[in-house]
Formats: sequence, structure tokens, C-alpha cells
Amino acid sequence: MEVPARRHPAWGRSAVSRAWLDAAISRIEADFARSADTHLVSLPMAGDVDIFFKDESTHPSGSLKHRLARSLFLYALCNGWIREGTTVIEASSGSTAISEAYFARLLGLPFVAVVPRTTSAEKCAQIAFYGGRLHLVDAADAVYAASHRLAAETGGHFMDQFTFAERATDWRGNNNIAESVFTQMAHERHGIPAWIVVGAGTGGTSATFGRFVRYRRHPTRIAVADPENSVFTAYHASGDRGLAAPVGSRIEGIGRPRVEPSFIRDVIDEMLPVEDIDSIAAMRVLSGRLGRRVGPSTGTNFIGVLRLRRRMADAGEAGSIVSLICDSGERYAELFDDDCVARRFGPGLAERIAEVEAALA
Repeated sequence: MEVPARRHPAWGRSAVSRAWLDAAISRIEADFARSADTHLVSLPMAGDVDIFFKDESTHPSGSLKHRLARSLFLYALCNGWIREGTTVIEASSGSTAISEAYFARLLGLPFVAVVPRTTSAEKCAQIAFYGGRLHLVDAADAVYAASHRLAAETGGHFMDQFTFAERATDWRGNNNIAESVFTQMAHERHGIPAWIVVGAGTGGTSATFGRFVRYRRHPTRIAVADPENSVFTAYHASGDRGLAAPVGSRIEGIGRPRVEPSFIRDVIDEMLPVEDIDSIAAMRVLSGRLGRRVGPSTGTNFIGVLRLRRRMADAGEAGSIVSLICDSGERYAELFDDDCVARRFGPGLAERIAEVEAALA
């Protein structure tokens, strides 16, 4: 879906400083050169199906969204949408805003994060740490209008990750996450994954993987693990872009109450709906297995991985499954408190943890 052309203060202005633009891009490229690639972590398990997690929590801004933020800034800079002094606004559930605040500080630009009030306190603190200003809204679907309004009021640029995520990333390669995964998998016993399992917030990551495997002619299939209160699963089945959910996802960073422009259903082979309490249980179990905390969207991914592993094992198939550690569990301290989980997600956590442990066994 192509979005209509948008008038922007930077368009057509001969006063846009190429010197500042050159310096801004150089700073982003230098920051990239200082960062090593993220690790591919093996989860030891018996049998013929190997499981790996690409650990995106080790980026400088702490999550998978570091890649997206870098791409969005370069895209906006090269399109002339951001210039010296431009206020950058983003609608986010937290992690993208943290990463964009990181890059805005790198370039000396004001940054405003439009986030739901339910966003974790740890994420809000990280946005502020990088110099971002918080604009809180009461509902997940209110972030869009508030962001457009703030951009108009400040003469700034609404980055709009939900529209531009899939086109800002070079899906053919150029150090994107898909190319990195396949390069790292090359020496494993099942070097071409049978499945890639990701979540979807913008849909940019699933679009990148889906396009990459088609471009490189790999047989790998793409699965999206989708939490409650997300319309993506229903949209994948129906193709109805008008679908909307009355409330937003409780698993921060994934699941949306509307169909986002960057979600490309035709490159996704299967949707895997996941109950929220299962995401929390899987987050807890995987944290224990890895010896460090991971976030709830990683738990959603893990449930998807375990379902596909069981399916492959039952069919006698050998192969590998790759998923993502999206961010650290340190951003979600309350989700490691049983009483807090019971209040937010209801009872039954202990039973679900036992079920995940049994699936691993």
C-alpha cells in the first residue's frame, strides 16, 4: 500500500544544509561501525530440531528496534524530511521510541515519544535518559492522531514507523537482520532454517525476512506469533484492512489494534495466535534457561517456536527454527512479580509455566 505524498516543511527548501546532512549521516554510520553484530544464541535441546535466538537486546539502545530506528533516520534524512533542528516525533509502545531517542540525541535533535500510559516505567525512563520528551495518551489507537498534531504544532517530522518500517529497510541485504541470521547459520547442521518466527508491531521485521527468503530463493517459511487484542491474525486470514480491535495489545511492542501499512500479509506463511498468559509463562521459562531475563514479546515468539518444533518432531522432520530475543526483561520488572501478573493477566501462571516446561521436555 502506497501512502499519499505528504507536504513537509523540508521539501523544496534550498536552505537545507547538505553539510549538516552529510555530518548527520556520517555520525549514524560511525555509530554503526562501532557496534558488532548481535549474537545468535543456541538453545540446547534433544532431537533433530535445533532452536536459535538472534539476541537483539545487545544493541546500544537495547532492542531489535535499534535497527529500525537507524533505518528510519537514514530514510528520513535522505528524503529531506529531517534537517538541522527538526523535532522528531514517534508513535510507539516504547522500544522504538527508546531507539529513536538514542539517534535523535546522536544528531542533536529534539525528540517526542507518543506512548500509551500503560508503557512500562522502565521504558519511559530510558526515553528520558536519551533526552526524549514523553507525551502520554490513554489508548493505543490514540498515538497516531496525537503524533500528527504534535508534528503540525512544532513544524517537526512524524517518523511514523507503522507506515515506513517495511520500506526504510533494504530487504535484499546490506546488513539487515535477515542477512545476518543466514550468515550466522551457515555453519550449523541445518544451516537454512525451516522456520523464522517473529512478532509483528509495525510488520517491518516479518516483511524483511519474508522478502529476503524469496529474493535468495530459500525454502524457509515465515511465521508471526501474534498476541491477544491484535488484528494481524484476522487480517492475514481475511485480507480486510478495515479491521480494528477495541483495545491494544498487552504484550508491549507487538500486536496492533489496526492493520498497519508495513504489515505485508503475502510474505507471511503462517500466523500463530498466542494467549498473553502463555507469553508471560514462556518469558519466565526462557529467562531461566538462558540465565538472564528476556521480555514478554520474546515469550510470544518462544510459544510459536515450541508449536512448530512439536509439529516438525511429530512429522519426523529435521531442521532448525530461528527466532528473536527482542529486548531485555529488565524493561519489564513487574512481569517477574507473580502478584502483578495475576492482576494484569488473571490466574493460572504456574500451570502455564508447567506446560511450557513440559513442551521443552
